[in-house]
Amino acid sequence: MGHDTIMRILFASSEAHPLIKTGGLADVCGSLPPALKRLRHDVRLILPAYPAARAAAGKTTPVAEIHLPGWDAPVRILEGLLPKTRVTLYLVDSPLHFDRAGDPYKASDGRDWQDNPLRFGLFARAIVKLALDQAGLDWKPQILHCNDWQTGLAPALLSQYPERPATVFTIHNLSYQGLFPAHVLEDLILPPEFWNLHGLEFHGQLSFIKGGLVFADRLTTVSPTYAREIQTAQFGQGLDGLLNARARDLQGILNGADYRHWDPARDKLIPARYDADHLEGKAACKQALQEALGLEPDPAIPLLGHVGRMVPQKGMDLILEACEPLLTSGQVQLAILGSGDRGLEARAQGLAARHAGRMGLRIGYDEALAHRIEAGADLFLMPSRFEPCGLNQIYSLRYGTIPVVRRTGGLADTVVDADALHLAEGTATGLVFDAPTAEALGEAIARGLALHAEPETWRGLMRRGMAMDFSWERSARAYQDLYRELISR
Repeated sequence: MGHDTIMRILFASSEAHPLIKTGGLADVCGSLPPALKRLRHDVRLILPAYPAARAAAGKTTPVAEIHLPGWDAPVRILEGLLPKTRVTLYLVDSPLHFDRAGDPYKASDGRDWQDNPLRFGLFARAIVKLALDQAGLDWKPQILHCNDWQTGLAPALLSQYPERPATVFTIHNLSYQGLFPAHVLEDLILPPEFWNLHGLEFHGQLSFIKGGLVFADRLTTVSPTYAREIQTAQFGQGLDGLLNARARDLQGILNGADYRHWDPARDKLIPARYDADHLEGKAACKQALQEALGLEPDPAIPLLGHVGRMVPQKGMDLILEACEPLLTSGQVQLAILGSGDRGLEARAQGLAARHAGRMGLRIGYDEALAHRIEAGADLFLMPSRFEPCGLNQIYSLRYGTIPVVRRTGGLADTVVDADALHLAEGTATGLVFDAPTAEALGEAIARGLALHAEPETWRGLMRRGMAMDFSWERSARAYQDLYRELISR
């Protein structure tokens, strides 16, 4: 297949920024399709027509009506554009399933919608109709690229058609699997032969993610290290046996960062712009952050930052435990933005109350403050227990904010430890530690504080990190190679 051949790609996801977002999945699905479009491919994105997505998409036109098994009412396909891109967008409009306010997966009381298997089962069947050019759109993709459990049934259903596009399934986080009671198989009118260990069954439940893991032609995940980790019992969530069996079809491709939004040289959300050659703006960002969070204004004290969901995965408990003695002794300041586990939120609030003027805490999600912490902090803490890719460490590098990370998943693939060897050869970009303990995190922070006390060394670390390129262009080319290989087979 020629190297300038345009490929037709249908990209399926349950969320995509800026249409609807609950996490990193949306960032990927809002950035990778436009990056593939910039490589000249005919890439089209399909998403459920949630009210928020319809509103954010602007003008859409109904282009098809499809009839799906087990569902009497016709389902409409609306066509538009992913905002600020030339990527064609298809919204699957089934009001009974998707016309609900708020979160795409759960009700306002925080509980999952009872009919999620029906909602995303219907979404998968709509994906299949488009993939087989049975929606009357006169467009036949060569590749169907599905993402996470919400789209997992599509590769399984497609496997029953001899004339079908090649399928790719990306695992963004293996701990979300889409597990439902056994009767869902009949509710969704799925073929009974899917109900076995080598199909969609997982310990007596129906597993949506297995639809992708078992039936897709190729599997990817969002970093090379996570691809190896999920083949082990420690990280495999009970699916490591299956992933080992498919090891030859599994590869890790690092997520990209969207440098259009995350670049201190042109970030509209931070008080002062700066780059590697003009670092003065960073000091202004630090001062503004100290003022905004009620911290004592002090340019010299090391300011540690963290932005993320407050869940055990992210190691928030390790941050609180490791930072308490440093706050008590007045060695550091701490800025935290996040929400999640009520117990962790309460622990963070307790620590902030005991260290007013040294610790600033915002419970919630605030895009502008996330940017200001990336720009204003000196060190950024990410002691994740597991991390498929992670984006904040990549943003931190670009913002000259030294990341302190655990050696796992994408963190291991993007940060080079400032040990004696890497410092000497000039490749170090951050601080990396191994054990998921407060003690190990504390030691890494201590190494960071020692380096911070040497301005020359510190500026070298900052500049090296700021020069790293983890752009979507890089990642999109890796996906392009994978698609080409699949089509030529």
